[in-house]
Amino acid sequence: MGEGIAPVLATDRRAALRAAALWLAVLAPFFYLTYGTANWLASLRSNVPNLAFGWERHIPFLAWTIVPYWSINAFYALSLFVNETPAAVGRLARRYLTAQIIAVACFIAFPLQAIFLRPDTDGLPGFLFDVLGGFDKPFNQAPSLHIALLVIIWDHWRGRLAGKTRMLWHGWSLLIGLSVLTTWQHHAIDIPTGALLGFFALWLFPASGVVPLAGFRLTNDARARRLAAYYAAGAGGLLVLCILETRASGAGLTLLWPALALAIVALGYAGAGPGVFQKRTDGRISLASRWLLLPYRLGARANLRWWTRRLPAAAEIADGVFLGRMPSPGELATYAAIIDMSAELPGLAVPGLAWRAFPSMDLLPVPAPRLREAVHAVEEARRHGPVLICCALGFQRSALVAASYLMRAGFAENAVAAEAQIKAAGRSVHLPFEAYAAIEEAAR
Repeated sequence: MGEGIAPVLATDRRAALRAAALWLAVLAPFFYLTYGTANWLASLRSNVPNLAFGWERHIPFLAWTIVPYWSINAFYALSLFVNETPAAVGRLARRYLTAQIIAVACFIAFPLQAIFLRPDTDGLPGFLFDVLGGFDKPFNQAPSLHIALLVIIWDHWRGRLAGKTRMLWHGWSLLIGLSVLTTWQHHAIDIPTGALLGFFALWLFPASGVVPLAGFRLTNDARARRLAAYYAAGAGGLLVLCILETRASGAGLTLLWPALALAIVALGYAGAGPGVFQKRTDGRISLASRWLLLPYRLGARANLRWWTRRLPAAAEIADGVFLGRMPSPGELATYAAIIDMSAELPGLAVPGLAWRAFPSMDLLPVPAPRLREAVHAVEEARRHGPVLICCALGFQRSALVAASYLMRAGFAENAVAAEAQIKAAGRSVHLPFEAYAAIEEAAR
């Protein structure tokens, strides 16, 4: 079999190299054309504003850091050629393209300029600064395209390196990130906005290959559309505040983060589904999702603590089967397995603990196939020890699974009796009337 695989891998490799060369032939001219156009348009304006904090004047100018600053150009090209398949090349190229299009659009719509004048520099740093000044003007600031591309390239290499080489890569990437300040090319606000853009590109084209917005269709579920509207309104309100506050101080741009997080959640309810959270079956979430949706997850954690503050973490609804909220690390020792129905919260990796996730949107019905799979997972896990069925609060999604399990295992005759048994065990649940049919179907 190995003899047959080798030619296939070699063919994929040659195809990947051709794809990399073609993409680079498109991306490089596109970058210089669009970047230069944005600079030119900004130069035509009579008054281009800037966003710089007073403390930034204490950042030293380190001429030698132009070397790591410039090195990202080499990694930009090289990264395209370090892929195993044409699909991987295309994924990286689309990440590049996403970052470049969004950044350039921001440079044209809201140009900003760097206000620090660099001192004269000679030697190799001087030469590199002269070359940079030949096409780069001080107008393309937030979001920093340099930082956005760094996030993409750093992520591309970190999974391909190991040991000391990987640590060296982390250190060099950090140096590239700091160099945007020590070369006086950017101001501080450009860094978090650039990082946000980079993570958005990673989120939009994830390594799993499952694009979160692929096949998006507007949902017909009235409740889902209403929730999508609420989150979209929150995102829009934060965006308006961001624009208004940014006129007074650069700190207003920080509101872009929670605005983007709410917008992504709105897309999930509008029809994209739980895939926007990028949660895997083992409970882990992607790096991009972890950072992009952090403001939303902090709110979800606060909501969890508030609504369950007077309730026990979990209640035993049957022999060795518990129903509760998302557990804390200290509560995991009780269980052999976790059946997790939440999409928005990550699981916890603990040696010896089986974590099975069935990501589902909060406050919406769990699709029948997913509900049935979760019930089967409970049955299988129960053979190995105590099982916790959970979601964020333990009120609806996990309660559907728990009620279905009680019926299937013979502890309850119907959905109403299953719900009553759960409440008798001391767990408050909120199951809508229309959920009973789904429970009984999953229990069959």
